[in-house]
Amino acid sequence: MKQINSLIYLVILFLWTGCQQDQPNEVYYPFPNQVWQRFNILSFEIPVEQAETPYKVVFFARHNRDFPYKSLDFNMIMNTPSGEERIREFQMKIRNGGDKFLGSFDGGFYDVTIVLKKELYIHKTGMLLIELENLIPRMETPGLLGVGIRLESE
Repeated sequence: MKQINSLIYLVILFLWTGCQQDQPNEVYYPFPNQVWQRFNILSFEIPVEQAETPYKVVFFARHNRDFPYKSLDFNMIMNTPSGEERIREFQMKIRNGGDKFLGSFDGGFYDVTIVLKKELYIHKTGMLLIELENLIPRMETPGLLGVGIRLESE
């Protein structure tokens, strides 16, 4: 009887995991004291499991009302598993033309996203490496709870 229950449990488990939608690969870095230090370069390693599939690379930031700037400026260096390198600077808007924060508000913090690259075809499986450098010209950028990168199938 225990073997039958175990077998039924395993079948249900496999069916449940097989029917779930693909979840995006995501790496999130929380900041101690809600501050991104100017020379703290963040490194993200995201596994790519399917080659020749279009992906969307999304950057997201979580901040509170202490974030003092209209945008979050950063530099991105992306290295694909096949050796391609892409470098680009971004200016992610945090506030609209006035002082209103953009993004979704969720219990004390805001989530803001920007697409770093859409329709990215990766020709080889392996690790997608992304480095982010804070370009705000101050030693500390306060009000940031953390930042992350999400790799989504398109």
